[in-house]
Amino acid sequence: MGNGSGDDDTGLPAGTADPGGGGADATAGGEAHGGGERLLAALLDGMEAGFAAFDEDGVVSHWNAEATRILGWTADDAIGRHGFSGWAARAADAAEAEEWLRRVMGSPGRHVHEFALLTKDGHRVLVRTQSAAVPGPDGRPAGVYCAFSEVHAQIELERSIALSEALFAGASWGVVLIDADLRPAVANPTAARMLRTGRDEVLGRPLGNLLTQGVEELENALQHVLAEGAPPATTDLWVALRADPEGMRRCWRCGFVRLGSPLGEEPAPLGVGWLFIDITRQKTAETEGAQVRFRYQQLHRADRAGAECGSALEAAALHLDFALAGFADHALLDLADDAERLIRIAATPAGEPGPCRLLPDSAESGIPVGYPAAHPALQALERIGTVRTSYGPEVPGDRAAGAGPDAWAAARRWPSGTAHGLVTVLRSRGRTVGALTFLRGPGRRLFDRADAAYAEDVAARVAMALDLAGLAGER
Repeated sequence: MGNGSGDDDTGLPAGTADPGGGGADATAGGEAHGGGERLLAALLDGMEAGFAAFDEDGVVSHWNAEATRILGWTADDAIGRHGFSGWAARAADAAEAEEWLRRVMGSPGRHVHEFALLTKDGHRVLVRTQSAAVPGPDGRPAGVYCAFSEVHAQIELERSIALSEALFAGASWGVVLIDADLRPAVANPTAARMLRTGRDEVLGRPLGNLLTQGVEELENALQHVLAEGAPPATTDLWVALRADPEGMRRCWRCGFVRLGSPLGEEPAPLGVGWLFIDITRQKTAETEGAQVRFRYQQLHRADRAGAECGSALEAAALHLDFALAGFADHALLDLADDAERLIRIAATPAGEPGPCRLLPDSAESGIPVGYPAAHPALQALERIGTVRTSYGPEVPGDRAAGAGPDAWAAARRWPSGTAHGLVTVLRSRGRTVGALTFLRGPGRRLFDRADAAYAEDVAARVAMALDLAGLAGER
């Protein structure tokens, strides 16, 4: 930058010949030097902070456009002045600033300080500065530069950064920043804990290395956000963690924010902020509540439909049809004779699931079902309760279990493809009137306690219908 001595672009005083005598080379060197000056000026004017540089005598040598915007003093006003005194600062403030800059010139590294300056129209402005010494060719300090901004603007920036850090680190939601390649770039402690991995281990890994289920849905959501922007509402995703040996499915409520740079005229997406929280308990409770409402609505409908049946046996079969919806694939109804031997009187088709039908003349034949000893139906009669069982290849003492699920089902005289069974006893007026069996295939979960409670409610209605059929002479 100019120092008022009239030097040309070669750096030599005006009118001085090149000692090397090479006029063309001197011209080329001057053009290069001038280009470097223009590049430096462009870079300084493009800074987002005010910039001032001082030589070793404390004379202003550089002044950028942001400094002009903050204080109103132009480069022509500033360059060549000694320090800030008498123009850009009050006397007391200028002394403090100049003393600070002298100390910075004599110490290594960058230093942060605050002092007051004056705008061109006389207003006092508190600025925060970062200053450092500028070494000369011999390594000794040849000056000092000072980058500064208004304190309130700096404080707002620092507050925003501090708020972002606090929300990121202490958030109850998991937060993961996903880059444009759909790989985690940053994860907060909550996210690392929910993913069952460390904060550093999660970085840069494909999402498929973290999740075994729900990966495709998550990646589709991330790609949509990158292309179209964040959806207007949160999304519930069912996922399973690769680090979970049990492979339990979890429901995560997810929100997405597209990240773009504010510096571009048309910001290209830098990635996606993925926020998620575990709502498995809430979702499970909602599902169970809906399931209970549906099941007992089915019982109510079965009671009303059964009342219109011409016989009690038809009402019993009709109850099973209503109970099967969403509950099981097959149902078997066995009637107990006086010796408590079980005789099959109704069943669903052995192939594809279908309605429960009464077996003609089955009760009159008196031929019991050939259940082997320790069969779940016989255990239910013995315990006067409910028995649940499922196929397992390593069931102790069960030879049929190791032979495969079809052999396991055949040994129990159940349809092929059965993997889970539930048998409950039928009781009415203090007497055992039969046994009711519900069966599920391998694609469905095993029966739990809630299923057993529902099966017992169904069994109570079926038992009353069978007892009524006996009183009416239908069997």
